Amino acid sequence: MRRVLSVIIPASNEEAYIGPCLAALFASYPVPGGAEAVVVANGCRDRTADRARAMSDQAAAAGWGLTVIERAEGGKPAALDAGDAAAGGNLRAYLDADVIVSAPLMAELAAALGEDPPRYATGTAHIPPARSRVTRAYARFWQRLPFARSVAPGYGLFAVNASGRARWGCFPRLISDDTFVRLQFTPEERVQCRASYDWPMIEGFAALVRVRRRQDRGVAEIAALYPGLPDREAKAPLGAAGLVRLALADPVGFAVYAAVSLAVRAGGGDGGWTRGR
Repeated sequence: MRRVLSVIIPASNEEAYIGPCLAALFASYPVPGGAEAVVVANGCRDRTADRARAMSDQAAAAGWGLTVIERAEGGKPAALDAGDAAAGGNLRAYLDADVIVSAPLMAELAAALGEDPPRYATGTAHIPPARSRVTRAYARFWQRLPFARSVAPGYGLFAVNASGRARWGCFPRLISDDTFVRLQFTPEERVQCRASYDWPMIEGFAALVRVRRRQDRGVAEIAALYPGLPDREAKAPLGAAGLVRLALADPVGFAVYAAVSLAVRAGGGDGGWTRGR
């Protein structure tokens, strides 16, 4: 059965997250034309694929299709390509396995994307309260920075229509696939839906440094390989005065954010895969 919306979920060792992620999808409001989830368990050493397959009855009851693909090879770009190859929808959403979508979001995305012209869409991200005080402070400050406040930043979830997906072929083997895709679209072509999704931030200082270092490397990699793309970012400049205002409004959050930034600049790390949240 062909469905209009395909939600592709790359999942590497996500057995603790994939069940709640899929349960939230299958609790979504109906998507006109139908929807499917394509889970790509890549390089897993746990029961991610089994947990996903265990959701088959729930998917069927909700009218969703569910395909689970297992790949011995790790690597998120290859997993995204495998999901695309198996997907049948004209609309494609790419969802991190630890993200929880709200019930209206999938239908809103499908409506926002339409058929033409090329469109990129996402929801409104919400960062749930972290267990770690350090992460709570970092997240509070980070959410006030220009990127987090820009239109349709798309971290954890982004979607495109068929003409938008035609702007690139296979996913390039880059650190920051989500940034690469977002920058295929001008700010005018990006849509942020009002419906929300939960995007958990990783816990603890050392983990924040690892992820931030990887994110910075990803941005630098895109700038080096695709020099024109960063010009499409279109986030508002912060400047020294803006940073001072944010620091005065939240000195603790600023101190944690600054400490993470300094630790990143100190270097280190092997550049390997790191969970983004």
